[in-house]
Amino acid sequence: MTEGLSELDRELRDVARRVERRIDPGATAMVVAVAVLVLVGAFLLPWIGDERGWDLLVGEGAGYGILPRLFTFAAMIFGVAASGAALATRYWALAWVCAAGCGISTITGVWAVWSRQISVPQGGLGPGVGLVLALLAVVVLAATWARIALRR
Repeated sequence: MTEGLSELDRELRDVARRVERRIDPGATAMVVAVAVLVLVGAFLLPWIGDERGWDLLVGEGAGYGILPRLFTFAAMIFGVAASGAALATRYWALAWVCAAGCGISTITGVWAVWSRQISVPQGGLGPGVGLVLALLAVVVLAATWARIALRR
């Protein structure tokens, strides 16, 4: 009899451990999904001049500095890939990675917009609508992931 109870206790501890690792984003999962779609759409819009975000990501848009390109990588990795993985797996640790990564992406996005704005008086091209829209989407993702991760 005690062997059956110890097996049941071990099984219940395993279930409790699995539940503790999970998150339930609830209705905010829709906010994350929409923000990811907006971010993907922003990659198709012009970021700097006629260069789209996708062009900067794959390296076709040269000569615009490191900051816009760094933002494209950070936004794609944390905003699209990690957010999709976190929604699919619902792991709490991955929600924290998304919150921190999207926070870092927000900083790099502000730097990217700033770097384009300071070059305009010298004849450079300013930030396009896609860059600004991507920055707004990453800000929404950072706030939403932080709220989801802190909820637990």
